[in-house]
Amino acid sequence: MRLIRQAVDIIRDGGVVVYPTDSCYALGCHIGDKEAMARIARIRQIDKHHHFTLVCRDLSEIARYARVSNQQYRTLKAFTPGPYTFILQATRETPKRLQNPRRRTIGIRVPDHPVPQAILAELREPIMSSTLVMPGAVTPETDAREIQAKLLHAVDAVIDGGNCGMEPTSVVDLAGPAPLIARRGKGDVSAFE
Repeated sequence: MRLIRQAVDIIRDGGVVVYPTDSCYALGCHIGDKEAMARIARIRQIDKHHHFTLVCRDLSEIARYARVSNQQYRTLKAFTPGPYTFILQATRETPKRLQNPRRRTIGIRVPDHPVPQAILAELREPIMSSTLVMPGAVTPETDAREIQAKLLHAVDAVIDGGNCGMEPTSVVDLAGPAPLIARRGKGDVSAFE
């Protein structure tokens, strides 16, 4: 718990952490920190149109940031926690820089891994996140020691959770009239076909 509290302090102070998930390693920062999000964008060499994901502890945190119908809630309840990112309509409370600028949507994720769950429980709010894929790479990073060596001065902490896989989450867009598979990843998407 001491190390989890250190990671939470780093996030609260505007830092960027690398943490394991149930699909692969990810970069995370405080939801309201524009500079930390810019640091993640520089590390990944992504543009302003990249979709960050809001990583939540459970479904109770989602309603503040996304509009969820009864049917969408049933879907979220059935597939979370797990290796899925769901695209939903953002609420007015969601900062514009966190939304898709054209569609006004946001990606939501509830990971099934003890490290992010402990961080989120201690932080008591969601974090902004992006899969840790280095510029020019096709697959995410899997080894915490290699990540530490590559990102020594770019991030504030690397949490070693062992090898957690190389396959990013499956992304399911629930913002339209019917579910749409935006990316096939670790989670089984056959229910959305």
